[in-house]
Amino acid sequence: MMLLKLVPDSTNVRFIKMRAIALVFSAFLVVGSLIAVSTLGLNFGVDFRGGVTIEVADDEPLDIGEIRDAVTSLGLGDVQVQAINDFAGSDDAVVIFIEQQTATTEEGDDAALENELAQEEAAALVRDTLTDLLGDGVDFRKTDIVGPTVSGELVQKGALAVALAIGMMLIYIWLRFEWQFSVGAIVALVHDVIITLGMFAVTRLDFNLATIAAILTIVGYSMNDTVVVYDRVRENLRKYKQKPLSELLDQSINETLARTVMTSLTTMLALVSLAIFGGEVLRSFTLAMIWGVVIGTYSSIFVASPFLMATNVKRDWSKVVPSGA
Repeated sequence: MMLLKLVPDSTNVRFIKMRAIALVFSAFLVVGSLIAVSTLGLNFGVDFRGGVTIEVADDEPLDIGEIRDAVTSLGLGDVQVQAINDFAGSDDAVVIFIEQQTATTEEGDDAALENELAQEEAAALVRDTLTDLLGDGVDFRKTDIVGPTVSGELVQKGALAVALAIGMMLIYIWLRFEWQFSVGAIVALVHDVIITLGMFAVTRLDFNLATIAAILTIVGYSMNDTVVVYDRVRENLRKYKQKPLSELLDQSINETLARTVMTSLTTMLALVSLAIFGGEVLRSFTLAMIWGVVIGTYSSIFVASPFLMATNVKRDWSKVVPSGA
């Protein structure tokens, strides 16, 4: 019940009056994100750059430094060891990331097979080394091996999935509303995706397949928020023929504000719990979702709606099918 009182049913915030400040802020975030991605790049996980991931657990506390030294001494290239905050049980656990192994410089099917075998041999070598170090009681929970061909395909398909999602959203909004609405919605979506990529570039969080899933979810979440506001805008455009567009947009946003904030807060409660108890494996996905909820809520209010002012959305809705039809 307390959550229901956080946002009054009736508010009168002048959002459109703040659109210039929001434009500068959004431009700063977008430009900064593009610079960060182009200069720093994304910290691709094993899914995208290939390599070996081994999750290790033991009944006894694990010494990360000792494990790192043991694996590094094997000469397998770049090695990362991260602790897992495992709240599901009492075992201490770590995740070991090993860079992609290359057995030959030759090209062709034989080279791909040899590289795959090199990956498997590296994984077996690490497991044997850790068994000798920690004893037979060590538990290898998971071993993931991704080759260079697969990782390259995953990068392409991940980018294609995001592009198709945005494209389909464009068509959906165009058919449901008018082109002014579709342009505003897509600008907001691209805004959210670019800033999310910038966040990953700056924080150096792993960018993997789970992150792509999070970005696609963010696209859907942001679009859902935007459609709710746009539905109310369309209703008010038909209802108030003479009201100035800026006042009408403010009224529409305020009328849906309680719903938008409550949806975001309840989603955040679940995501924060997942961030705390989900462990290291889900951390990138969860943090991307938390960031996406915040930026998606912001863009639906301060980007998608004010954009209708720039496109001068039309007032003749006599031929538009009512939203409840």
